[in-house]
Amino acid sequence: MAFSPNVWNQLKNLTADDLIRALQHDGWEKDPSSKGATLAFIKHEGSGRRRIVIHYHPRKTYGAKLLQSLLADIGWMDNDLRRLKLIK
Repeated sequence: MAFSPNVWNQLKNLTADDLIRALQHDGWEKDPSSKGATLAFIKHEGSGRRRIVIHYHPRKTYGAKLLQSLLADIGWMDNDLRRLKLIK
């Protein structure tokens, strides 16, 4: 998934706290079995579920490759990022 340079400039300062807040707003629930700096989130979709693991470090941003991989695993597109107010 490739984002436009305008979108990417807004995403590069995304912190772990921002990402977790957006996940929860989008219906992802924290997996109660996750502990420490590795937080798992689950989203039930139809008869199945999806799971993503976020490495949590307060107020830290992600590197470009890790952030791109996380967003691809979550499946958010430009319109989702706008809806969640991660970009303008």
